[in-house]
Amino acid sequence: MGAGTYVENSVSQQRVPRFLRGFDMPLFVIVVALVVFGLVMLYSASWDFSRAAYNGDAMYMFNRQLTWLGLGVLIALALAFFDYHRWRQWIVPAMAFTILMLIIVLVMSELRFNARRTILGGSVQPSELAKLVSILYLAVWLYAKRDMLKDVTFGLIPLGVILGVIGGLIYQQPDLSAAATVLMLGGLLFFLAGGDLMQIGGLLVIAAIVGSLVVSVSLTGQERVADFIAGIKDPLQASYHVRRSFEAIVNGGWFGVGIGKSLSKVTGLPVPPTDSVYAVVVEELGWFGGVGLIGLFSALIWRGFVIARRAPDMLGTLIASGLVIWIGMEAFINMAVMVGLVPFAGNALPFVSAGGSNLVTTLAALGILFNISRQASRATVTDEDWRSYGATANLRRWNGRRGVPRSVRLRSAKE
Repeated sequence: MGAGTYVENSVSQQRVPRFLRGFDMPLFVIVVALVVFGLVMLYSASWDFSRAAYNGDAMYMFNRQLTWLGLGVLIALALAFFDYHRWRQWIVPAMAFTILMLIIVLVMSELRFNARRTILGGSVQPSELAKLVSILYLAVWLYAKRDMLKDVTFGLIPLGVILGVIGGLIYQQPDLSAAATVLMLGGLLFFLAGGDLMQIGGLLVIAAIVGSLVVSVSLTGQERVADFIAGIKDPLQASYHVRRSFEAIVNGGWFGVGIGKSLSKVTGLPVPPTDSVYAVVVEELGWFGGVGLIGLFSALIWRGFVIARRAPDMLGTLIASGLVIWIGMEAFINMAVMVGLVPFAGNALPFVSAGGSNLVTTLAALGILFNISRQASRATVTDEDWRSYGATANLRRWNGRRGVPRSVRLRSAKE
């Protein structure tokens, strides 16, 4: 990133209100677009389902989503002005609270859709909070142990214990997709922090073995993998859920049947406001709308990595990278399931699926991203942090070209 770009960004920041200066405005625009798109599609996908499930109240799920959106925006704003370095003092209590919530889920045993994932009458799903807090905890822990990661005793083994506790509690609900998400995020952050490639390879092998064992003893896991393999061989033999999703996608064609005119959402597509909402999007807006939504998520991931590269220190880079990878992973898995590319999973589609826990935690993650972008715009740090970052500088060179030294970029930003 050249000096001219930073000067241009500095000038453009003078044109926005003082309290918004330092915010990544492209990311802000993308988030607003996703929120508006999500509300429109959720309203379309939920009215019939909500009327049937909530005593004739067709607006129940939409109004509930608006309430959670308001709460999420307030939390995002608070976190945007909360120095992310302070998570080093607060993350242990936050993790303890999260583990307590996961234990409460198992103790209270509120059974919904054959799983124990929620508390307070289905209003709160702690596994969503666990994903966010796990990213923050791992980023802080990896940052603190950055000089000892190549030592298995201080690196891989403690990481495995941390991930095992969180993943195990989530798996007991059971929530296989959330547990797998936490494990994958842990491995990716370990990689970005500069973990030894041999250790990472060992971690992948262990994860594959453990994953196979989990599937072998889990009836749900076995059924989902069997349905996925059958669907790959012959789409007509896929699970009922995926077959109905295919029907909706084919019915949508290139440009869709129009917003609010989906037939599948009223003729048997399972839970259209949550797991199946992407099928409704493609049916009503066609492949054009489906690809457009993928484009919005791709743009969000791009801006997240830009913020990660500009972060003032390694901690900011790890947090930003972990958060944006998590949001992108959630979106990819949800959409990939609907077109039969991965085994069925219960991941929500961020900003679009009905669900307060996912929406609030996603907005909280974006609030932290905005805080990192604000601090990057006025950072004055030395190169010491980045020398410790070693081989992972510039996000393992994912940008495909040589990076500008950190000190040069920071000086350019101030000039």
